[in-house]
Parts: sequence; structure tokens; C-alpha cells
Amino acid sequence: MSVEQDLVTRAVQGDADAFGQLYESNFDRVYRYLYVRLGNQAEAEDLTQEVFAKVLEAIGSFQWRNVPFASWLFRIAHNKMIDHIRREKRVERVDSDETVLSLDDPDPAEIAEHNLQLEKVRHNISRLSPAQREVIWLRFGAGLSTTEVASALGKSTGTVKALQYNGIASLRKLMGQPA
Repeated sequence: MSVEQDLVTRAVQGDADAFGQLYESNFDRVYRYLYVRLGNQAEAEDLTQEVFAKVLEAIGSFQWRNVPFASWLFRIAHNKMIDHIRREKRVERVDSDETVLSLDDPDPAEIAEHNLQLEKVRHNISRLSPAQREVIWLRFGAGLSTTEVASALGKSTGTVKALQYNGIASLRKLMGQPA
């Protein structure tokens, strides 16, 4: 049994320490996924907390089905995000003054260039198909494996690989880079 399986099993049985460890090991990935999608730090923080509240509420019914725990977790995160967007009745937004960039000695010109490039990438990702966009966000925003993305989206790994490949190829074209 893997460490993750042991933690999940203990959390399912009501072990608060095990749940705390699952929370700590997955919080950053869920937050990054939501932040990249929503483009707003406060909303991403609030929604991340909602995701883990839902996970805590539902963990007792979790059952292993030969897929990683992260797949179940990110399905919850995805559903919470969709509910949030519908509730807010808005399209995806990017706050250009916020950035995930962290520099030791920030050069304003580098930060501005990075923000412009990030804005261009986000804009062009929004032009991909919804399925390609979701695969790109989960793979590179949240750092999930192909298997975890497939499970989270209810698709085969082959489909996820094809969506990722075609999404990246389309993104390169949109960014003006050779394929």
C-alpha cells in the first residue's frame, strides 16, 4: 500500500491527522489550478477552502478505483470552480497586475515583460477548445499526470494525450511559434 493510500484510508476512517497531511500535500496544486483558471488570488483561496471542506465532507464515501486520489480531488475542484463561475455569471478573468512570478531581485522591465507574455498565453489558451483548455490547465496549471487528468475528466489517457498534443500545437500557432 502506498503512503497516499494509507493516508486516504486513515482519513476515510476519520483520522484528522491523515486528512491534514492530505490537505498539506495537495493544497498548493489545487490553489494553483484554481488561481490560473480564475485569475484572482482571493477567489482562488476561498474556492480552495471550499474544495477541501467538500472533500472533508465526502471523504467517508471515497472508494479506491485504481485511480489516484488526486483525480477524485480535482474532479471536486473542477466542479466547484464551474459552480462558482456559473454563480458569478461571468467569463474567465485575468488580473494582469497579479502574477505567479517570484523573483529575488525583481526588475520592473522583466516583470512587465513576463506579465505581457502571461497575458498573451492566457488569452490564447482561452481560444482553445474547452476540452483542450481543461487538459492544459490540469496538466500544467495543477501539475497533474496524464492518468490523473484522464480520471478527473472521465476520459481515456489516449484522449487526454491527444487533447494535450493538439492543444499545445494550436497554442504554438496562436503564439506565433513554429510547431
